[in-house]
Amino acid sequence: MPPSLVDAVRLRLAETGAEPTPARVAAALRTQGRLLGDAEVLAVVTALRSELVGAGPLEPLLADPAVTDVLVTAPDRVWVDRGRGLEPADAGFADAGAVRGLAQRLAAVAGRRLDDARPWVDARLPDGTRLHAVLPPVAVGCTCLSLRVVRPKAFGLAQLVAAGTVPPGGEPLLRALLAARLSFLVSGGAGVGKTTLLASLLGLVGPAERIVLAEDSAELRPEHPHVVRLESRPPNQEGAGHVTLRDLVRQALRMRPDRLVVGEVRGPEVTELLSALNTGHDGCGTVHANAAADVPARLEALGSTAGLDRAALHSQLAAAVSVVVHLVRDRRSGLRRIAEMHVLERNDAGLVATVPAAVWGPGARGPGLGPGWPRLSRLLGIAGPDGADVPGGAW
Repeated sequence: MPPSLVDAVRLRLAETGAEPTPARVAAALRTQGRLLGDAEVLAVVTALRSELVGAGPLEPLLADPAVTDVLVTAPDRVWVDRGRGLEPADAGFADAGAVRGLAQRLAAVAGRRLDDARPWVDARLPDGTRLHAVLPPVAVGCTCLSLRVVRPKAFGLAQLVAAGTVPPGGEPLLRALLAARLSFLVSGGAGVGKTTLLASLLGLVGPAERIVLAEDSAELRPEHPHVVRLESRPPNQEGAGHVTLRDLVRQALRMRPDRLVVGEVRGPEVTELLSALNTGHDGCGTVHANAAADVPARLEALGSTAGLDRAALHSQLAAAVSVVVHLVRDRRSGLRRIAEMHVLERNDAGLVATVPAAVWGPGARGPGLGPGWPRLSRLLGIAGPDGADVPGGAW
């Protein structure tokens, strides 16, 4: 469909303020001297609706069930991630102004302001899609637009096994981790699937348990009958109404959670979470870290933002968290997968360190066992290879 024809129909409908229904689009086309068939009219309707209420040229990409991220860096540079790393997409915009216009419209739909005075936005769209945009001149050359798709239904653990995210021998360990009601963290870099894995694990929680989620952006959607979801809120234009993740964790503790979940630990809320896990609450969350061994240092840095000194942080961490599940993205294949499971132990200096218990290399048929395996097997209530009593015959 020629863009000029779509533009002409858009202007005609804008003059009358009419919705782009098929009948009105057909009438607008007749005023342009064009008589088109039903298929052509519906194509114009689809194009206009995607611009007015959807994501414009990005709408087909967001509708693809395999797509997790859509990124725009220039009118002719659109990228998608289908689980195997970024790849160029067959989509584009007329010019930089069209990218800016879409970003501003999506921000308005999310109830946020995006203009020269406030040139970036981080928000959640009504369908759950995570929106981030930066306008020029902060973004050089063109508006930079990032969309993270949140699927309405969480992946089941079996699906993650089939996709290779959970490696051979990993499923029985994860099931045992949930059954033992251990507090754990899922770590990894950006976009490795931490939230996806955590949501699927929460689906294994018993139906009689109550899960309370605290998130900056509501992305966790576990398949579970009893979930309470809390989401932080930025201040309004007058600077009022700010609700932090730290506030949410405090409120969650008063809501009788059987499992307290922090979607992503990235600030002072780490103190409330560790305190909760030290006072009889079971919980879990995700944290950004380059390796499982870096998690204690990462939490130490976050605790310092809340005034928690090193010794106090490590003392609470030792009693609060038992296991770290670390994900990576393979550089060659782009596959997101579990690479390590570590246990936490205190060293002679009184500081917490992670100890490898199970490690999977690329293409591994089963985990390699590390020095932390005896402790992990005791925590999970399973025997190691010598006892040949691992659930599911993983060994």
